[in-house]
Amino acid sequence: MRWTRGELAQHGRRRGGHEATLARLDLEDKANESHDGVHDRSHDTDHDHRPSGFARCAPSRADAPARRVVQLVLGLVGFGVATALMLHSGQGAMPWAVLDQGIVDRTGLAYGWVVLGVGLLVMLAWIPLRQRPGVGTVANIIVISMVIDPALWLLELVLPEPALVAGVALALAGIVLLGVSTAAYVGARLGPGPRDGLMTGLVQLTGRPVWAIKTAIEVSVVVLGVLLGGTFGWATVVFAFGVGPVVQVSARWLAPAGLTGHR
Repeated sequence: MRWTRGELAQHGRRRGGHEATLARLDLEDKANESHDGVHDRSHDTDHDHRPSGFARCAPSRADAPARRVVQLVLGLVGFGVATALMLHSGQGAMPWAVLDQGIVDRTGLAYGWVVLGVGLLVMLAWIPLRQRPGVGTVANIIVISMVIDPALWLLELVLPEPALVAGVALALAGIVLLGVSTAAYVGARLGPGPRDGLMTGLVQLTGRPVWAIKTAIEVSVVVLGVLLGGTFGWATVVFAFGVGPVVQVSARWLAPAGLTGHR
């Protein structure tokens, strides 16, 4: 069948109009689908009655009181054992012990009284730093003092006079264990010990990282202790520079909410 020129033109106009109509209908269908999708999602949202930030409001296992108490006790026990490891190693005492020794040499006071006096003086520094004692502060004094002597007795029984290699191993183990234990009991956030309260207070005041503040305190204490006549070894130096980073790394798991926040 042949088409004339006029019929071809008229057919083309009809076909073009038909295609335009189909295109317009297709756009309308897509717009309706998009609107229905938005409506469905908003409808689903309307039926979700959870408040904004629900995940943040949910209680965390790390915040459970029982878990925090257990972590506090284990951290303090570990701290006492770590102290005994370093003392028994014969490779050098901890920085605060060097300071205690220096004060004992200068004053002639008993070691226990010096430790108590230094702790009280350090707690006076809490006042301008706005630190508050807690259950952990009291537990720090009691638990550590109860653990050190039995730990030393056991070490003396198992390894009476450690040789150089054994002494080095004991000292390094003590440094690592003490750093982990510090992160554990401070991370429980039931109140830090006197010396760690000084650390957390300075972290809050200065905004500096924990490892930097911890290292600065330990180095300052060692220098003061040596000037007063205290003795130290290579383990003291390694402790002063190494325990801060150990605390910082351990805090990622043992103190997920941080070491210095308030509850």
